[in-house]
Amino acid sequence: MVQVAYLRYKHFERWAMGADFPVANIVNNGSSLSATQRGALCDLQLVLDTKRLAAGPCDVMVVAGDMMFQDDTFDLTQVLNYFRLKRETGDLALCYQLDGQEAGAGGLRCTRGLVQVCPDTNRIQRFFEKPLWTDTPSRLASVVFYCLRHDTLGTVQEYLCQSGDGPPPTFGRYLSWLINDRQQTVYAMKLATGFQLIGDVGLADYTRWLAIFHQRHLSERRPAIRHRVNARVGLMGNPSDGFHGKTIALSIENFWAEVTISESATLRLLPHPLYDPTEFGSLHDLYGTSQKEGYLGGLRLLQATCKRFYQVASENGTALGRRNFTLRYDTNIPRQVGLAGSSAIVTAALRCLMDFYGVTEADVPRHRLPQLVLDVERSELGIQAGLQDRVVQVYGGLVYMDFSRELMESRGYGEYRYLAAGGPLPPLFLAYLADPSDSGKMHSDISLRWKRGDDDVIAGMARLYGAAALGDLNLRMVELGKQHGAAVKFPGSGGAVVGLCHDHKHLATMREVYQQEGFVFCEVVPALSASSCRKQTGDSGSQ
Repeated sequence: MVQVAYLRYKHFERWAMGADFPVANIVNNGSSLSATQRGALCDLQLVLDTKRLAAGPCDVMVVAGDMMFQDDTFDLTQVLNYFRLKRETGDLALCYQLDGQEAGAGGLRCTRGLVQVCPDTNRIQRFFEKPLWTDTPSRLASVVFYCLRHDTLGTVQEYLCQSGDGPPPTFGRYLSWLINDRQQTVYAMKLATGFQLIGDVGLADYTRWLAIFHQRHLSERRPAIRHRVNARVGLMGNPSDGFHGKTIALSIENFWAEVTISESATLRLLPHPLYDPTEFGSLHDLYGTSQKEGYLGGLRLLQATCKRFYQVASENGTALGRRNFTLRYDTNIPRQVGLAGSSAIVTAALRCLMDFYGVTEADVPRHRLPQLVLDVERSELGIQAGLQDRVVQVYGGLVYMDFSRELMESRGYGEYRYLAAGGPLPPLFLAYLADPSDSGKMHSDISLRWKRGDDDVIAGMARLYGAAALGDLNLRMVELGKQHGAAVKFPGSGGAVVGLCHDHKHLATMREVYQQEGFVFCEVVPALSASSCRKQTGDSGSQ
């Protein structure tokens, strides 16, 4: 349904005939002068009355006629899906984040309506119609793009009757009344920035803007985005993160995972030549590689991250631009030794996707990101894991974490705090198995028994982590450290130990001890910056 003023009616009629659009659905409001126009809200009521929409079972989508979307980035399907998700309890209003230039324009007063949105429910708590900039810290601007349920349509006439001789009825004033005064539930959905408000113009202006959008798309050569996330070692408390405990963990420079995203015509996930092999020298080569490495490379992590990212964006009301990309990863984190290699790949991929689509920590707060990473691994892929690794890899550095039951059940996340090292850390080392097994197996059964309320687990976690659960080689690494005066513990779920030495001479001794028994040994280089996830940009390449 299209509502137009008399002045433009013939243009739209001709367009409808050429586009096989029902001419009867072009509604003429009879106005040929700006002075005689009654406003967009009255025009909406005219459409509702003319087509008897308020009397039927239909919901209505309202889009301003001066809004143009870049057809290569805007995806209407996401809007409709989110409205269907929320329509049982409320209507939908779309908004976008003002950029710095727009937020600073217009003097003391904003030229658009601003919305204040609950970060947990996405419900609009308050609507400010062209307020002073000081009235609200929010810079989410409302646009005339609404999905209204059938039951809400009657409120348009109700508002028009109440407005009387007051200010001219506009969509902004109607939304302000509907949300602030009538306390109607209206949810917000954040738009991608691929649209343009072009004002009172004609068909030639639309054609010109379409050409501008097309040329802009051809000329833009967006650089590739890379994020690197370091491995981590658990220093204290792990694995109590899965049992409402407290932990301290450290990011380390030695090992990392890096993910790169670049724009492409189709969406591609590139397999890693080592960890996702698709070519082999022979059937014997395939057999040996599969027996040693298994079948679970990093490609599944990328795919699961993309799937979960889209799902969360849709559920949280964040519209993603319709853009395709190529995603690839690289890593040097030893596999299956409990150094959080999987979560490093997922965290880096998630950061890449957020930057690529313009999703910020205002949309997904930092304290929520670890749970999102965990959901990728645990819910999508069935990997047994806890929050500790994801927290330290999102925050970076030396991090204290409190996962108390009260915090986790009341707000869904713990207390996460950076710790100042207060100077260089004492010498730390890692020793790990040259041929490890799946690190997720060690405490998967323990976690399930704890969740079922097993008395033995609740009574004594330490007793359960004995030889049967840990394995002889894991215990041997601990014994070697103790025998030679080093404080050692498991940095993760098994396959490695992290040790503390008195000095570098002691460190050299420990290197010799572990290497003589066939373990891999390295000195730990702490990553003490406040972010273990480093962003880089570069040429997008030609792949």
